[in-house]
Amino acid sequence: MKKLTIGAMALAAALALTMSGCSARSDTSSTEAGAGFDADSSIGIALPDKTSENWVLAGELFTDGLTEAGFTPDVQYAPASNTVAEQQNQITSMITNGAKVIVIGAKDGAQLAAQVETARDAGITVIAYDRLILNTDAVDYYISFDPYAVGVLQGEALLEGLAATYPDKSTYNVELFSGSPDDNNSGVFFNGAMSVLQPKIDDGTLVVVSGETELAQTATQGWLAQNAQSRMDTLLAGYYQSTDLDGVLSPNDTLARAILESVRSAGKDLPILTGQDSEVESVKSIVAGEQYMTVYKDTRALVAAVIDMVSELQAGNEISEINDTETYDNGVKVVPSYLLAPVAVTKDNAAEVYAENPSLAPLTE
Repeated sequence: MKKLTIGAMALAAALALTMSGCSARSDTSSTEAGAGFDADSSIGIALPDKTSENWVLAGELFTDGLTEAGFTPDVQYAPASNTVAEQQNQITSMITNGAKVIVIGAKDGAQLAAQVETARDAGITVIAYDRLILNTDAVDYYISFDPYAVGVLQGEALLEGLAATYPDKSTYNVELFSGSPDDNNSGVFFNGAMSVLQPKIDDGTLVVVSGETELAQTATQGWLAQNAQSRMDTLLAGYYQSTDLDGVLSPNDTLARAILESVRSAGKDLPILTGQDSEVESVKSIVAGEQYMTVYKDTRALVAAVIDMVSELQAGNEISEINDTETYDNGVKVVPSYLLAPVAVTKDNAAEVYAENPSLAPLTE
């Protein structure tokens, strides 16, 4: 998998996409025009749960945006307390009810092959949203903020934060967390971060005191805060009674806040801590100097890009948004992808990054 470098241009690109409704097109690749379908057709949106602010917002944006575009949205969530069977049933229902496109934020991308293959056989276009669907050639497109680049940004920020906060240290004690093992993105985020961190572990700059450096050792089942807090409690009790904890790689904001709570409860100094998603409470924490960083992935831009793609499919036009046809292999095929650029956010650039977001900009004032 390639390693991406995200610079200052990423911020301008992401904000430009948001402001333009994602009308920009990539010249990298396009797909052949199809037959199109009725303008008021049903569009299925299958989302995993409401455990993240961004999933909740996505559902609202899809409902409003598809309706405004003239489609009939069918937005459904698979509750966090349920198994993937609920999402499988929801997708099957969307097929039965005549959806022309089904957009899937997978609850478990490894367990949806049968459903998306049934969708394909019914002539339905399948778009994997945010999370890649695995082990099937029936996925037509993948659209996401580049998850590998997210991990790279987290790894880079952790190193930068450690160096800036502890200028007199030459080595730093850190711990690593990753997401849920049933989410393909968890491994991609982790691999991106480790592409930056592993060389520093190898040369002794970073010391993972627990020794837990593998994806399976660092996983957080279900992306649940209580699981991350419990593991952090165990790590602190087992390895940091008389040792400083300098930094923690956290894959998202929900887990970062749980880790902070664990550290506070143990009476330890707050470590340099990464995150992702720009959740409101974490943005407040960053501005307050607690959580060190997050990654901004403007859900408005991502949903707008999906709706734009659906509109092209409806009109029978070529899909010209695809900008990656090499990176995201689901085990059966490399899925044509439209990848948006994520942006690293710290206290220093939060006001600039969130300036055009009405829900986040006030938090930086």
